Amino acid sequence: MDRQKIARIYLRVSTRQQNLDRQREIIEEAKKNGFYIAGVYEEKASGVNASRPELNRLIDDLQDGDWVIAEKIDRITRLPPREAELLIHRITEKGAKLHVPDVFSFGNIDDLMGKSDSLPKYLTEPLMDALQKMFLRMALSIAHEDWKTRRGRAQQGIERARKDGRMKGRPADKQLHKNIIQLTLQGVSITGIASALNCSTSTVSKVRRAHRAAHHSSGKGQFDIFKKSTPSR
Repeated sequence: MDRQKIARIYLRVSTRQQNLDRQREIIEEAKKNGFYIAGVYEEKASGVNASRPELNRLIDDLQDGDWVIAEKIDRITRLPPREAELLIHRITEKGAKLHVPDVFSFGNIDDLMGKSDSLPKYLTEPLMDALQKMFLRMALSIAHEDWKTRRGRAQQGIERARKDGRMKGRPADKQLHKNIIQLTLQGVSITGIASALNCSTSTVSKVRRAHRAAHHSSGKGQFDIFKKSTPSR
């Protein structure tokens, strides 16, 4: 009898509701695919931050044959490609496999090559390894470039606001809150604002909620502008 596939799910989320929704969806999908869920690891840190206690705990818990499931490759890391590859190596060197739907499941290649009788194993294994590394490098590079692009847009928004005299430095929380609202009105995402202003995504979310509530209760027109300009995550 084949050993049941054991999965450890890694989530990097911004809000508690987002956390619960994603956790429910990913767990249900994993169970449909025959996985036993050994643990769910929830992280609030940015994917470009190399110091993430929950990801490190997941790696420490890994056993040979386990699967690491993440919603997207950038949930695991958005570090520069070389650093990202070293992080992924920490996972694979423990005998674990990755299942990342937006790239592919490495196990699918294992299954495909394992079922092929047209080539000997000493040829299929190096080919499989090369394919895995090629797709992984591409995905890691794209994730990092996407982060740089979004961060750059956020920085441009800050510079435009400063030139217009609408945004100053960050000496106090009040100024940070003003900066968050200014970038929100420009359509910058939660993660983009957090990266640009060096604050947590939870702080950004709290400020946005407070701003919405204040303008909703007062009936000020700026509330409508805020709501329309806010991009979906």
